[in-house]
Amino acid sequence: MASIKNLKKDINNVLSEVIEECYICQLTSDEKVSAKADKIIDEAIESFDALIVKIHEKGVENKSSHYKGISKDLENKATALFEKISKISA
Repeated sequence: MASIKNLKKDINNVLSEVIEECYICQLTSDEKVSAKADKIIDEAIESFDALIVKIHEKGVENKSSHYKGISKDLENKATALFEKISKISA
């Protein structure tokens, strides 16, 4: 099982990349795209908060599968957010 510390770092790093891409879109695009990028940033922050809450859940029976599920949730959410970014920046 990967450590909780590394899982937290992964969440932070991946969602920070999403936010960074949004900032790049904002700098290189018009205000309409900038507003859409703001919404994606808000969604990334909400995802971060939700994933951290899941990590700190108490009473989890199978911790290994719980953390693997969180990792999979992160992967799915990051993929969806990057797809949104590519749509607005295209």
